[in-house]
Amino acid sequence: MGKTTRTAGGTARTLPTHQGETWARALRNHGWLYLLLVPGVLYMIIFNFLPMGGLVMAFENFSPYSGDTMVEAFIKSPFVGLDIFRKFLTGPDFWRLLRNTLSISVANLLFAFPAPIILALLLNELRCKWFKRFSQTLVYIPHFISIVIVASLTMQLFSTTDGVVYHLFVQIFGKGNAPDLMSDPKLFTAMIVGQNIWKETGYGTIIYLAALSSVDTQLYEAAKIDGAGRWNLMWHITLPAIRGTIVIMLIMKVGALLNTGYEQIFLMQNSMNRTVSDVFDTYIYTKGIVNGQYSLATAAGLFKSIVSMIMVLGANKIAKLFGESGLY
Repeated sequence: MGKTTRTAGGTARTLPTHQGETWARALRNHGWLYLLLVPGVLYMIIFNFLPMGGLVMAFENFSPYSGDTMVEAFIKSPFVGLDIFRKFLTGPDFWRLLRNTLSISVANLLFAFPAPIILALLLNELRCKWFKRFSQTLVYIPHFISIVIVASLTMQLFSTTDGVVYHLFVQIFGKGNAPDLMSDPKLFTAMIVGQNIWKETGYGTIIYLAALSSVDTQLYEAAKIDGAGRWNLMWHITLPAIRGTIVIMLIMKVGALLNTGYEQIFLMQNSMNRTVSDVFDTYIYTKGIVNGQYSLATAAGLFKSIVSMIMVLGANKIAKLFGESGLY
């Protein structure tokens, strides 16, 4: 059955009310658009949802040699419940990993997160259009450089043998006082944050510049008539206009607080700074891939994912309490 309506000419028209008819019509009218969804859906299923079946290893004393196939190994591995989590949370490495991960993540949150906002505000103040476009292009480039290249550049510049920047430090501070960025554990966090700022700040301005482009110019004109200077314009008009965008990006950043970036940490890690560079991501790789302790590595990864989910939900709730829209 359908709902009967009349058009402007008085002709009766029956509209479908069944969900199946609605989807059939949408699929028939927009078939090519739905076809474009197929690669993305397949990617999500293959690389995001199917691997979640492996989380069962966190609750088993898993051994790939328990069966002839991987499925049989999952079935025949003894179930141990939460013993693996207990071993991980009470082990000697947990608090060290948590301290190292949070020190790097909080430093990124304090210094790397505001950097794109500040740069976007500065670029927004440029009045020469060609110079603004040139500056934007220039600061976008580091994002497209591989982290492997960034790590290689860092090693070349700060090497104690032939590093240009290190020898410049020697000239300024003296031979014994020159900071050794590659081996001093105290400088490891600063090095990682500095790499992130250099690589991602320019590209991170895109979303903020897009938000700034939607600000009503009449607000600026009215404020200028009232005698507002550039600082007052930025503080009272520009920043409030992009506050919602900043909050959403902050929520996503807080959710990724335990994700320090495995590739970057692994590339910059060495025997001299391992006490501060060993984080959850490198621990999961070492235990799972190198040592073959699949259950322990899976439990550590699942713990990190659960904490990240809780932090996203908590940050979103706090944003809602302060009157922001949040993620949902």
